[in-house]
Amino acid sequence: MSTQEDTFISHLIEMRDRLLRAVIAIVVVFIALFPWAQDLYALLAQPLLSALPEGGQMIATEVTTPFFVPVKVTLMSAFLLAMPWVFYQVWAFVAPGLYQHEKRIGIPLVVASVLLFLLGMAFAYFLVFPVVFGFIVGIAPAGVAVMTDIGKYLDFVLTLFMAFGITFEVPVAVVLLVKMGMVSVAKLREIRPYVIVGAFVIGAIFTPPDVISQFMLAVPVWLLYEIGILVAALITKPRPESGSDYTPLSESALDEELDRIERESTENK
Repeated sequence: MSTQEDTFISHLIEMRDRLLRAVIAIVVVFIALFPWAQDLYALLAQPLLSALPEGGQMIATEVTTPFFVPVKVTLMSAFLLAMPWVFYQVWAFVAPGLYQHEKRIGIPLVVASVLLFLLGMAFAYFLVFPVVFGFIVGIAPAGVAVMTDIGKYLDFVLTLFMAFGITFEVPVAVVLLVKMGMVSVAKLREIRPYVIVGAFVIGAIFTPPDVISQFMLAVPVWLLYEIGILVAALITKPRPESGSDYTPLSESALDEELDRIERESTENK
């Protein structure tokens, strides 16, 4: 019992150390980026500012918003820059409990997860935001000046960042499901129509009510799903069907076999 307790305590200590290292990395990067907090927010706000009419601007409706919003953007940027180190700490904590074949697939999946999440955010920033904000500004009624609060704007873009970052993880999720044996590649292909419908539903939920932005989320989800199926099919060895050489006995043959066993048991007596 004491050995189990010591092992549990040692795991808690290691988890604390790994978590502390991750937090320290984020704090260090945050401190380094803090002098450019206003510039980072200006960069984040650029897609909306570019879509506003000439002379258009954003507003702050709360006293502390002009300070805290750039700080939040800087903290988010620090987390993104420190993400590889954070994921390494998670991997270093989990890896000792994995088998060798699990480690071989784990590292590529972790790297792919980070890259796909960043790719999803970049896709949202460079392609989706200009379309979304152009649509929003374009449908504003005549005489209405679009002046978004900077706090509300931050909440909106963070929601889209998370939506696209998570949806771009579809290939990783597909590969994991196949490798864990929870679903087969054939089944994934079979449910493809439902996935496509689900992708458009997700697009309708997380994007403004225009068809273009919905397609810009749904179509990548579909394509990434197809990529996940291809990768899963490549790295998964086909398993022979269990009992493929077994042919069940017919009813008459089964009766004959039972009679033979009964005769043999009678003779032995």
